[in-house]
Amino acid sequence: MPRIKLQRFADNATRPDIVEPGKATFGRLAGHWRGDFFHNDHPLVLEVGCGKGEYTVGLAQLHPEQNFLGLDIKGERIWRGSTRAEALGLRNVGFVRLMAHQLTEHFAPGELSEIWITFPDPRPRDRDIKRRLTSPRFLNMYQILLAPGGVAQLKTDSAGLFDYTMEMLASRPAAQIEVATRDLYAETDPAFAAAQGIQTHFEGKYRAVGVPIKYVRFSL
Repeated sequence: MPRIKLQRFADNATRPDIVEPGKATFGRLAGHWRGDFFHNDHPLVLEVGCGKGEYTVGLAQLHPEQNFLGLDIKGERIWRGSTRAEALGLRNVGFVRLMAHQLTEHFAPGELSEIWITFPDPRPRDRDIKRRLTSPRFLNMYQILLAPGGVAQLKTDSAGLFDYTMEMLASRPAAQIEVATRDLYAETDPAFAAAQGIQTHFEGKYRAVGVPIKYVRFSL
């Protein structure tokens, strides 16, 4: 393993804004993220599959009145997000290293006010359907973890994943689609403004080659 990666993993082990296996806090914060990790009672927002943390950090900058957590399994990606947050002096953002299917082991029912799913792997092969972050098993988790009135939001460049997600939501009687579009940045309705406010590096690359960004905000 490259020395720089080892150093970043060592950094993660000492950073208070990162929760990961091996730390005393790992697996002990379900139901207590706001009080024991953020030390306030602000709403808690989770980005599932945060990558390098661009979106999580961007949201934290825009909304100091809320707490934000980025979830990813890659330690080096989390290091980048943590480093960015530290450089900006943000105290309302943190990162947790675990697999997405472990969500209900680390968060309590109703603990989240909002969930973001930004540019996840679309998992196009049929054998990988259950691994899509909007498959029924994940939607079931989100339904458990979201507080009453909570919402989930998906941004994706993948038409296939967007169509699949819309089908899954249509099949759930309790699900409600608040807004949806196949071309986010062509929308002028203020209802889309929040989703247009942050653009990641890869999002910019998709747009530069003419790939429209798909978006849906829904409750479960």
